[in-house]
Amino acid sequence: MDVYNQTTITEFILRGLSDLPEVRYPLFVVFAAIYQVTLVGNGAILLAVGTKQKLHTAMYYFLANLSLLDIFCPSATVPNMLKNLLTKNQSISFVGCALQLFFLVALAGTEVFLLAVMAYDQYVAICFPLSYIFIMTKGRCVKLTAGTWASGFLNSLLHMVFTFCLSFCKSDQVNQYYCDIPPVVALFCSSTYVTEMLVLVLGGILGISAFLITGISYIYIISTILKIRSAEGKCKAFSICASHLLVACLFYGTMIFTYICPSSSHHSPARNRLISMLYGVITPMLTPLIYSLRNTEVKGALRKVLCHKACLKQGRYYSAFHLI
Repeated sequence: MDVYNQTTITEFILRGLSDLPEVRYPLFVVFAAIYQVTLVGNGAILLAVGTKQKLHTAMYYFLANLSLLDIFCPSATVPNMLKNLLTKNQSISFVGCALQLFFLVALAGTEVFLLAVMAYDQYVAICFPLSYIFIMTKGRCVKLTAGTWASGFLNSLLHMVFTFCLSFCKSDQVNQYYCDIPPVVALFCSSTYVTEMLVLVLGGILGISAFLITGISYIYIISTILKIRSAEGKCKAFSICASHLLVACLFYGTMIFTYICPSSSHHSPARNRLISMLYGVITPMLTPLIYSLRNTEVKGALRKVLCHKACLKQGRYYSAFHLI
């Protein structure tokens, strides 16, 4: 293995997909299509929430922020991955790697906190429906959202500082298709104890706290729904939180599958890296599909937005035709 010191490393080589040259172009097509669906789907959610007065509530305000995260998170990694697949140029600058790690960790952390806030919102809506508008006021929603974004980015800033302030001397080969904390820390020649403990303690405390808030909220939600006597009331209450519950299960499930299951020795490194794309690429695409399919209000708003756009295009076409 080549040896480097910190002063000579000006760029890193992302080796995540280098051992799959025979499927380079099919992967490019697949992930380019997934990325486009992700952008269009989440963009449609933002458009529907922003243009329809009926959706100007706390729940959809949080959903709009979730759609923003699901646009930004893959945008931190997928464009560079597509460039690498298309050009075979697997390099990324030192600053580019640091920024990619910073935004990836920040957006992932923000999504963890936002899902906890959304679970709390569902808890208030189901367990205290008469007091909901007084508890989830506009000001409180803004403060909760600002807190999630600030917490995610401050957490990521600490990780980035403690990661890139140490000396790199083992190699410039990052064994992943993007810059993440574990593959970058593996390149250190100095002690990694502080960095690893920071990831373990800070990530554990914040992640477990958010997970507990989400889990406890849904324990109370399910308990309250089961106490409803009418079947119609149960279905109506469950329909309010079903979409978010599916998204939360998908988010935590893919994170566990990405960071725990690949550590088993019977998986090849190539398969492990492909599995890691579940969280960063697949999940953001599925979120708008879940909300548009499960939520009748979102589905109706999207249908009206699309119909309105189609009518506008048709009107412009006829206007141009008559002018001719």
